[in-house]
Amino acid sequence: MQRRQLLKLLGALAAPVPAWASATPAPVADHHQHLFSPAMARLLDTGAGGPPAIAAAGLVELLDSAAIRRAVLLSTAYVYGSPARKIDDEYTKVKAENDWNAAQAALFPGRLRAFGSVNPLKEYALDEVARCAASPQLRHGLKLHFGNSDIQLENPEHAARLKEIFAAANRHGMALVVHLRASVSKRRPYGAAQARVFLEELLPAAPNVTVQVAHMAGTGPGYGDAPADDALAVLAEAVARHDRRVRRLYFDVASLARPGMKESDAARLARRIRQIGVDRILYGSDAAAGENLRPREGWAAFCQLPLQEGELARIAANVAPYLR
Repeated sequence: MQRRQLLKLLGALAAPVPAWASATPAPVADHHQHLFSPAMARLLDTGAGGPPAIAAAGLVELLDSAAIRRAVLLSTAYVYGSPARKIDDEYTKVKAENDWNAAQAALFPGRLRAFGSVNPLKEYALDEVARCAASPQLRHGLKLHFGNSDIQLENPEHAARLKEIFAAANRHGMALVVHLRASVSKRRPYGAAQARVFLEELLPAAPNVTVQVAHMAGTGPGYGDAPADDALAVLAEAVARHDRRVRRLYFDVASLARPGMKESDAARLARRIRQIGVDRILYGSDAAAGENLRPREGWAAFCQLPLQEGELARIAANVAPYLR
């Protein structure tokens, strides 16, 4: 009997087994984390209890509780460039948020690595990519959030601009973490057509760096987003046929597995993970704020997916090339 099955049996016979108890080792790294500077926390606070100002020390405590050694800090500086906001002295604030994340990572150099971020449609975007590339703390990667930046890949101008950004990241040797999901609030078109633009136009512009698709092409929480599954199917099929354009492509699972999620959603997510291959799946838990699961609880939820212990152990051991 597998250890996981035994734990379930003991839970039925005696006291409930804690949700975090698992035979699977903890992940080596959390590949999708956010910190919020005091300025960013104030910006996001709508009066209904926005995210707290989260600093590196607090995150490291959460990582310790989950026995996770390392984490990637994905700057949210792109929020200042959202078309839904009008920000005075916008670029100055983008730079300040990126630099704040860099300074936080520098406090724990063996454990945290910061990525800069920017709205790629902004006129200052290429300048900020170059500036981050010159920073010892930010040179490793760049976070792009297509939804927050209202990127529409079916728009040729947007696609062309993204190709420039991807090419710049490639020149600088910067990994890319891409929130591919189009805006939900604006109900932008999203699905297979947008994923094909990503596959056929953007990935070829960055052939030499790691590209990580956040939330497995969705956004979470959970895995009930049918358009996101359609988009993911395009990329999963490209991986399955050994398309050279996806040879450096990885996928993170941040915020997808949830306690009590529908069995059908859990099964669909597990099938996509297997179709892609567990070697390309990276654990991530998203910002430790609001209703998001913290790193330990996020991993416990992920371990409840219908995956084999060996598959879970392989995912736990995966480390993106930009962290090696």
